[in-house]
Amino acid sequence: MTVVALPGRAALRAGTASVVVRPRAAAVTGLLALIAVAVGCVAVSVGDYVVALPDVLRALVGLGEPGPVLVVQTLRLPRVLTGLLVGAAFGLAGALTQTVTRNPLASPDVVGLTTGASAAAVLALLVGLPVVLPVAAVLGGFVVAALLVALSWRAGFSGPRLVLVGIGLAAAGSALTDYLLVRAEIDDAQRAVVWLTGSLNGRGWEHVRPVALALLVLVPAALALGRGLSTLSLGDDVARALGVRVDRTRLAVVAVAVGLAGVATASAGPVLFVALVAPQVALRLARTPAPPLAASAAAGALLVVAADLVGRTGLSALGTGTELPVGAVTALVGAPVLLWLLRRSVLRRPA
Repeated sequence: MTVVALPGRAALRAGTASVVVRPRAAAVTGLLALIAVAVGCVAVSVGDYVVALPDVLRALVGLGEPGPVLVVQTLRLPRVLTGLLVGAAFGLAGALTQTVTRNPLASPDVVGLTTGASAAAVLALLVGLPVVLPVAAVLGGFVVAALLVALSWRAGFSGPRLVLVGIGLAAAGSALTDYLLVRAEIDDAQRAVVWLTGSLNGRGWEHVRPVALALLVLVPAALALGRGLSTLSLGDDVARALGVRVDRTRLAVVAVAVGLAGVATASAGPVLFVALVAPQVALRLARTPAPPLAASAAAGALLVVAADLVGRTGLSALGTGTELPVGAVTALVGAPVLLWLLRRSVLRRPA
């Protein structure tokens, strides 16, 4: 294996295969992942029954007193793992959609993918088939993606047109969800509304497994598309000149993003703005031309687990005794970021 030093990056070559590594992006990914794990350990530790961090580490491997082991492994660890995996899925899906459209405002919740997954999942909840919730969410996301492709195709894809069509589809999906809630029984509607807020409350191992299995399949697929995705960020003409099949690559990227957003939505509900904020945070920390995929996933994991920790303990510390859903906390963070991105895009637009 040979290493070729390039400005701001290094190329690793082994025979005919090569890969480009950006040291800063790799360092940012490692740091964000480390902080996310540390915050997760704190989240497992705190609560009505406080478990000291050394006892948390012992309980993770089944050692220590039965009480801490039960609290850690059965009650808190599945919730934290769900938050980490869901955040990583949303962050990676956001990086894919923002890169493929070359638009920082494009994320699965903005272009309707999350809304379609939510509408399908709500339908499954109201019908009484929670076992197929992940499947329903992914199918709903793919239906919206198919409509998005069909309505935005004009002899090829256009990033701005795709975003505009996606906003319209998101509005239609929200209207469908509202209609389903109005027609549902009051108890079913209340259960669906709690899920639509985006919450990690009551999450168990049955919520961890689907998103973990999906990430095992979709993360390598996303990384495999990374080279073509980086070329697409240079423009369609340049990508075609370099041998990239532009439309086929875009379809593959959208398919992976839909799968990630669908399983994440099924596991924790539509946790808003994570897919929008996480890639932008990773982009600015790594200083790369496009949102780095691995760093975006790590930033999403950190954002969700930190937001859940704040929502679970912040209001209790104020004496209210209530718990704020993770989706509400991420919305409080994400809404100002969205407004800032909108203002920034307007200021950059030529007069």
